[in-house]
Amino acid sequence: MPELHDTIVRPLITEKSSAAFQSRKEYTFVVHPNASKPQIRLALETLFGVTPTAIRTMQMRRKEVSRGRVRGTTARWKKAVVTLKDGDQIPVFEG
Repeated sequence: MPELHDTIVRPLITEKSSAAFQSRKEYTFVVHPNASKPQIRLALETLFGVTPTAIRTMQMRRKEVSRGRVRGTTARWKKAVVTLKDGDQIPVFEG
């Protein structure tokens, strides 16, 4: 079970997640692979002082990559898409 500060790894800011934020006010985070939805909810409430209304999680699979002659795989990771209560916001995504 991950600690509170280890649950949320970092915000995921990509072109697709920025479009989801602009249209549906959804925040996207990279979270600990073993974190559950209640743990993610508790971490967001404690760290950012916001109230999540919906949390969707997905496991991102490994991908094969080749760098020159070396072949390998990327690490698997977990993504969480969070919808907040009306009026709540996280400043990282606003700027």
